[in-house]
Amino acid sequence: MPNRLAHETSPYLLQHADNPVDWWPWSQEAFDEARRTNRPVLLSVGYSSCHWCHVMAHESFEDQATAAYLNEHFVSVKVDREERPDVDAVYMEAVQAATGQGGWPMTVFLTPDAEPFYFGTYFPPAPRHGMPSFRQVLQGVRQAWETRREEVTDVAGKIVRDLSQREIDFGGTRTPGPEEQGQALLGLTREYDPQRGGFGGAPKFPPSMVLEFLLRHHARTGSEGALQMAQDTCERMARGGIYDQLGGGFARYSVDRDWVVPHFEKMLYDNALLCRVYTHLWRATGSELARRIALETADFMVRELRTEQGGFASALDADSDDGTGRHVEGAYYVWTPRQLRDVLGPEDADLAASYFGVTEEGTFEQGASVLQLPQQEGVFDAERIDAIRRRLFAARAERPAPGRDDKVVAAWNGLAIAALAETGACFDRPDLVEAALGAADLLVRLHMDEHAGLARTSKDGRVGANAGVLEDYADVAEGFLALAAVTGEGVWLDFAGLLLGHVLTRFTDPESGALYDTAADAERLIRRPQDPTDNATPSGWTAAAGALLSYAAHTGSEAHRTAAEKALGVVRALGPRVPRFIGWGLAVAEALLDGPREIAVVGPSLDDAAARTLHRTALLGAAPGAVIAYGTPGSDEFPLLADRPLVGGAPAAYVCRGFTCDAPTTDPERLRAALGE
Repeated sequence: MPNRLAHETSPYLLQHADNPVDWWPWSQEAFDEARRTNRPVLLSVGYSSCHWCHVMAHESFEDQATAAYLNEHFVSVKVDREERPDVDAVYMEAVQAATGQGGWPMTVFLTPDAEPFYFGTYFPPAPRHGMPSFRQVLQGVRQAWETRREEVTDVAGKIVRDLSQREIDFGGTRTPGPEEQGQALLGLTREYDPQRGGFGGAPKFPPSMVLEFLLRHHARTGSEGALQMAQDTCERMARGGIYDQLGGGFARYSVDRDWVVPHFEKMLYDNALLCRVYTHLWRATGSELARRIALETADFMVRELRTEQGGFASALDADSDDGTGRHVEGAYYVWTPRQLRDVLGPEDADLAASYFGVTEEGTFEQGASVLQLPQQEGVFDAERIDAIRRRLFAARAERPAPGRDDKVVAAWNGLAIAALAETGACFDRPDLVEAALGAADLLVRLHMDEHAGLARTSKDGRVGANAGVLEDYADVAEGFLALAAVTGEGVWLDFAGLLLGHVLTRFTDPESGALYDTAADAERLIRRPQDPTDNATPSGWTAAAGALLSYAAHTGSEAHRTAAEKALGVVRALGPRVPRFIGWGLAVAEALLDGPREIAVVGPSLDDAAARTLHRTALLGAAPGAVIAYGTPGSDEFPLLADRPLVGGAPAAYVCRGFTCDAPTTDPERLRAALGE
């Protein structure tokens, strides 16, 4: 019989709806039940495309004996970390403080007052490598709860007090200057891997936000070192196994330092951020490789992640059926020489093996290889390789596909909207801009209420019950601002303003300017989460700083500008010390140091050929964080267009800072030169 999760919208929770465990969703009712029955709470947090979450589910939560023990002695609560990042954040902080590490599945035992007292991540079904079995953990926790209750509650209370006393170094009210940005670049140089690209060792994650900082820093200062690190990292990732050489798009991370073997799950947020990075790299260098990767990644998102409602699904699983009924990580993506021969025949198979680095020994498991581009493409017949790639892609499509998490997350769709709008504009792909508009329309219709409050998720056109967090408001505003620049439709600027109004009034400390991840009127947890560091995505804090700064540049709003500057104080504090973990904040600081520049393009109509040329020139400019308004003179859709007439009856572009403009130009080359200064 299905448990209580059967009524949820989260694909991850629905995956557990038929477990014999009597799961509860995160709710007051669950804790009321724990209090009524005098039992501790097992909190299990994961997400749909998490490999080890599936492993623990199969080993323990589908096991009848384990489930019976849980049902008798615990109240079991299952949480999708992507639906409730606030719940995940506060308990992950506790896990990391207690154990020095974290991860998913996250396993935490709580009192009925939601206070944590025992922590872990994955537990095996039998003792292994010094780890206790899950049953041993359950028995130990039960015994402690029943025989040492006072000690358990004292420990839980101390943990909560310790967490509540933690303070973030906000950096004061001073914004980062050229010196701090230079120190951050120096810190990145020290951690850079010059042989392989990227930063640090294995596992190696795509440093999307750091790459944005490097590109913006190069644009502002001309630093060739910054550009070189960005170029080399992007090339190594694009040639590695972390990139899907047949279908486009990036996996979550590489398990090795050389980008060869990925953890095969594909996340919307990674691909949105990297699509934008490669578009910006092409804009800076004209790299044909960057152009191809940007477009292939955009096409992957539209082809494989777009939902029927027009939004974008969260992820594709790492695992899939290997053809024998077993779910195996990477089964959909890897190839053996024999599989190549079966599809291509011997001659083309040999060429494909050489081109993609497929060997008899394999680079993955059981003699299979992850496709790479270890050599320069120029030494191969491009038409023949394209034909081979198409045949392999078609053959792969016949394999059992990885599962898709169809949950639409507002923040990640905001990132996708920004990426697709800019990529479509830069490469003259109106279909990509239309895809961005479709997702934006879904967010407005379904996720925004009559007060412009955001819901975090939806699925199959049904909005979820969880309120949006700071990153949702900030990233959706970022996407809307990108759409406004690309389309010349001021309504997206208006929607961004409504969302940022919530940021100012519900997420910002009115005295310090510090930002919280949850709204002041959100559900109270043991701690109000607050984290300015960038992780897999921009933190809500730094994303909000960027959107606030752009909105201020569009409108001249001093309140938004001041809020952005206060938020960037944390970048001044953290950038020189941990630049890898504040990449988006550093990128926003580059925009602040550059102005950011405000570009107003006016024409007799949006369809005027000369005006569109100026508009495209503005979009291709690399000035960090520049904002663009495109419309007719006197249009009230964009404040930047006020008092910006045509010049001699011809379309014109105005380049401004703080609403103070240089002389207008009607010449695209002069505009290009002005944006390159």
